[in-house]
Amino acid sequence: MGQQKSKRGFAAMDRERQREIAREGGKAAHRQGVAHRWTSEEAREAGRKGGERSRNSRQGGAESRGPNEGIL
Repeated sequence: MGQQKSKRGFAAMDRERQREIAREGGKAAHRQGVAHRWTSEEAREAGRKGGERSRNSRQGGAESRGPNEGIL
């Protein structure tokens, strides 16, 4: 069988360190004014879509999945 790749860079760090770096990146984006800010309408739509997906996945079956979902 194949050899397992060793993790490098961001993947090799512990989860807490990854979170710290990601947090700093988010703060920098806000300082620079390039971070996304959700409007209430965008948040409402995202919540609706998430609820829809969650409800469909609980019902099970292939018909509730998109064409590429469940494929690894």
